[in-house]
Amino acid sequence: MTALITPFRDGQIDAPALERIVELQIAGGTSALVPCGSTGESATLTHQEHVDLVRMVVKFARGRLPVIAGTGSNSTAEAISLTKAAKEAGADAALLISPYYNKPTQEGIYQHYRAIAEQARFPLIVYNIPGRTASKIEASTIARLAKLDNVIGLKEATGSLDEVQEVIRLCGDSFEVYSGDDALTLPMMAVGGTGVISVTSNLVPDRSAAVTRAALAGNWAEARRLHYDLLALNRALFVETNPIPIKAAMSMAGHCRDELRPPLLPMSDEARARLKVVMQQYGLLKS
Repeated sequence: MTALITPFRDGQIDAPALERIVELQIAGGTSALVPCGSTGESATLTHQEHVDLVRMVVKFARGRLPVIAGTGSNSTAEAISLTKAAKEAGADAALLISPYYNKPTQEGIYQHYRAIAEQARFPLIVYNIPGRTASKIEASTIARLAKLDNVIGLKEATGSLDEVQEVIRLCGDSFEVYSGDDALTLPMMAVGGTGVISVTSNLVPDRSAAVTRAALAGNWAEARRLHYDLLALNRALFVETNPIPIKAAMSMAGHCRDELRPPLLPMSDEARARLKVVMQQYGLLKS
């Protein structure tokens, strides 16, 4: 699944570029579209832009792929509101980051998701990324959440395979676990993960999808080959804070402008030069 970037033009959502990116994803074999996440710069979208963006992606997808909207917030009431709005806009499910800044207890985190699940009545994927939130969801809490109606999976971005294994051990096969780190997709799938919510697939959806397809089919030799083929690109796309490099890469490939919202800034010259070399190696630069 692709954590979509939000293309901007002169400070506004660039709808034509977004439609092209959606078509690129569908043609490349992506399984689902995930707008309004960290990669989509959701933190700087207004509430109206958030709803408009989900509605646009649903419209452009035209039922060909499910749409999983990022609707997380550090306010439980706001997360409920955003999730209900995404549901009304036509999304198929929601992805919710753990409550950031507040630093709730594990019980507070559990009650946060429970309230959203009960009030929105919508399929939810929990998103564990303590490096951004300072709010780590412990494996035991995830196991409790997995028992709730409408909580269907986890995007795991702690960077720890030990954490992933503990979650899968506690939750079993009925709860889907997706990698939140492109470079860890294959290792996570090897211990029972289901796939990835990917940044890299914005740019190369076909190559990213091929890794997960091979792993799900049990073709581990092919999956390893594809994984290592993508490794240099995965690394280059995270040399600075996501989504700065992927926005630059998508611009270099001709898909959109290299425009971000402050406080994010375009890539530094040194990092951009490194990314350009890698893009050239992969044949991804616009001719």
